[in-house]
Amino acid sequence: MGKTRHYAVQRWLCTMVCVLLCSHGWAADERPDCVRPLTLALHVHGVLYSAESGNGIDKDFADALAQRSGCTLQISVLPRMRIWQLIESGALDFSLSGIATPERDKFAGFAWYFSNRYYLLVNKSANIQQLPDFEAQPALKLGAIRGFRYGSNANSMVDRLAQAGRISYASGLEPLYQVLALGRIQGMVIEPFDMDDVQAGTLKEITRIFAFSDPPIPHGLIMSKKSITLAEQKKWTALVQSLRDDGTVLRIFQKYFPPALAREMVTF
Repeated sequence: MGKTRHYAVQRWLCTMVCVLLCSHGWAADERPDCVRPLTLALHVHGVLYSAESGNGIDKDFADALAQRSGCTLQISVLPRMRIWQLIESGALDFSLSGIATPERDKFAGFAWYFSNRYYLLVNKSANIQQLPDFEAQPALKLGAIRGFRYGSNANSMVDRLAQAGRISYASGLEPLYQVLALGRIQGMVIEPFDMDDVQAGTLKEITRIFAFSDPPIPHGLIMSKKSITLAEQKKWTALVQSLRDDGTVLRIFQKYFPPALAREMVTF
C-alpha cells in the first residue's frame, strides 16, 4: 500500500470514529478514563439478573456500558447490602439499578436509566382488602432484603414495621417467596422485575398485589465517590444518557417487558 493510500485510509478511519462518537452525543475527550479495569457488581433480582441464566437487564446494560466506553469492566455478583458497603468504601466502582437516599448521596453518584413503581405482594390468607390493612394488623409480618430501599411511602411503612419487630429478613427474593407461600410471612415488596416469578407456580394463586401510591422511582448506575472522581462521574452520566438517547436502553427493556411497559419505564 502506498503512503498516499495509507494516509487516506487513516483519515477515513479517524473520520468514522468521529462520526460514531458525535452520533452518540459526546466527543472523544468526554469519554470515561479507562486507564485501569473498573469493577461493577450485579445483584440477583428477577429479570434484572438471573444467576441461573447469567442474563438480565442489568447484565445487558453493563455490556452496553463496556462497549460504549471502551473500558474493561470486571463484573461480579454480590448481595445488595455488600454492594452498598463496597461502594461506600471505594472498593467497588459501580453497581446498577440503584436508587438514591440522603444517606447514599453522601458516598454515591447516580446516572438514571429507568424508573418503576413498587407493589406489596400479600398472601391471600392475610385477608387484606387494601394496602393500609397490612400495617393495621399487628400479627402480620413483612419479608425484606437488607439494603433494599423503595419509594417514600413504601420506605415509611417498612421502617415502621421494622421498629415494631415485624420484619423477617432474607438473603434474596427466592427465600422470601418460599416463606410467603408457607405463610411464615404475609407480605413482601416487589417490583415489575419480579412479576414473572410471582405469576409462576403457586404464588399466582395464593397472593394479591397492591400498588404503593409513590410515583415511579428513578434507578441508575451507582458510582462510588471514593473511587470515581466528580469529573469522571459526569462522563459516565453523559455516557448513560447517550444509551438512553439512541434507544439502547429501550431495546434492552423490550427484551424483557411488553413494549408499552418498557417504554414507560425508560421514559421519565
